Amino acid sequence: MYPLKEERFLKVNFITIISLFLLILAGGIVRISGSGMGCPDWPKCFDQYIPPTKVSQLPADYKERYIAKRVQKNNRFAEMLDNLGYGETASKIRNDQSILKPDEFNVVKTYTEYFNRLIGVVFGFLVLTLVILSVHYLKKRKSIFILSICNLILVGFQGWLGSIVVSTNLLAWVVTVHMLLALVILAILITTYFKAKTSRDRGILLRHPSKSIRALSALIVVLSIVQIALGTTVREQLDYVADAMNHLNRSEWISKAGFSFILHRDFAIVVLIANTAVFLMIRKRFALDGLQFRYAGMVVLIIGLQFITGFTLTYLALPPVAQAAHLVFASLLFGAQYYLLLLLSKNKYIHKKSIK
Repeated sequence: MYPLKEERFLKVNFITIISLFLLILAGGIVRISGSGMGCPDWPKCFDQYIPPTKVSQLPADYKERYIAKRVQKNNRFAEMLDNLGYGETASKIRNDQSILKPDEFNVVKTYTEYFNRLIGVVFGFLVLTLVILSVHYLKKRKSIFILSICNLILVGFQGWLGSIVVSTNLLAWVVTVHMLLALVILAILITTYFKAKTSRDRGILLRHPSKSIRALSALIVVLSIVQIALGTTVREQLDYVADAMNHLNRSEWISKAGFSFILHRDFAIVVLIANTAVFLMIRKRFALDGLQFRYAGMVVLIIGLQFITGFTLTYLALPPVAQAAHLVFASLLFGAQYYLLLLLSKNKYIHKKSIK
């Protein structure tokens, strides 16, 4: 049994993790449907908290006004990149003519982006709530409070980065950083959940951990991050192909994606082999009803689903549903692998108990 305050923290932490997966799904739908510019400003949408549904409800001269604001924000972002030593990237942002061509108003795209932002707001409040609830752990496990504070800062930075995604007209590398940062936030949420869980239930930790299994599990987490980054690169390349082909002949896009797709496809085999090896090692080493084996099996299952969606994308002309599923499964895979890695931790309290 957990004290009431700790039980609340665990419940809110779990809900926050689920909401992050929903946010990743919503972001994927926005990207796939081309709704990223459905709201040309941020954090409001057409300068309103509830977006318009008709062209007649749009602000006067909204196109010119929002272009001017975007140019101003991009110049500030470019100046920051200049100061960090990325002058060439800054120059490309300043000279990007695409931001001077706003999308025409589309109510479906507007509300798709709007609901994505609503989920983001809910997620932000949940992270803030976790900080408040984590105060309880200041004396017992200070790291939970510190990590919760760090996550709140990262979520704030992620919100700012989301505004840059909009102002730069979905600049490819910014979108990629946005996705990878979401994985960092997910990892911290999983860590705080795990630490809060094991503060009372240390039985889920190992008495005699296997260093080789843990090392390989750490490796597959890194491999998954690399694979997700490669996947975003493929997505970027497909955007270029789609624009070049005027969004026609969708079935030919994959064949024109080039080396980035081939690398992503072949690297998936490496990920599969490494995860299968961990699964077999855990199956041999741990009880079949234990959490370690359960999560190892979950990882293999998700990889299977990933391969199914991957084949669907490759041979069935990139159906949007499969694209969204592929993204969510990638996030779920990372989450399951990371939690498995934590489950393979050594129970440092066993020796202390034995002394007593």
